[in-house]
Amino acid sequence: MAALCVLLTVACGYDYLKRKIPNVLIAVMVLFGMGWKFCGEGIAGIPVYLGKMLCIMCPMYFFFKIGTIGAGDVKLFGVTAGFLPFKKIFLFLFISLLVAAIISIMKLWKERIYGERFRYLFHYLSETLQGQCWKPYLCDAEEKHRLGICLSGPIFISVLLYMGGVY
Repeated sequence: MAALCVLLTVACGYDYLKRKIPNVLIAVMVLFGMGWKFCGEGIAGIPVYLGKMLCIMCPMYFFFKIGTIGAGDVKLFGVTAGFLPFKKIFLFLFISLLVAAIISIMKLWKERIYGERFRYLFHYLSETLQGQCWKPYLCDAEEKHRLGICLSGPIFISVLLYMGGVY
């Protein structure tokens, strides 16, 4: 798990500096995770690792598709979940997203744009539910960059909470 923390630290560095998590880093994490499972459980550990990855990546793909999270975040959620016990991966996802929500609320409060953002959210939901259109949540790349948060940090915090015995 210490190596996972090192790899997550590197992912955070890339994510916060460049707003992107390199696929090479994701591939290294997958290979490391499969190797770790192979050493612990033999050849049967590899499909278990990949299965846990898919358990998180499949539902998260929907959020990528509507533009609320990036592809690197979806992949990072998946590769990290593969390291955790199966009964903890959905709690890991919940805690990661809870930390992200807290960071988002703090950012909205700091920048004093919570009214503007909640109006946008309700307008988006209203349009979507009425079937008028299905569009990405944030269309403008500059606005997405300004308003978005990097999810690698909340993922890392969630892993640290798991390792610390919080859940």
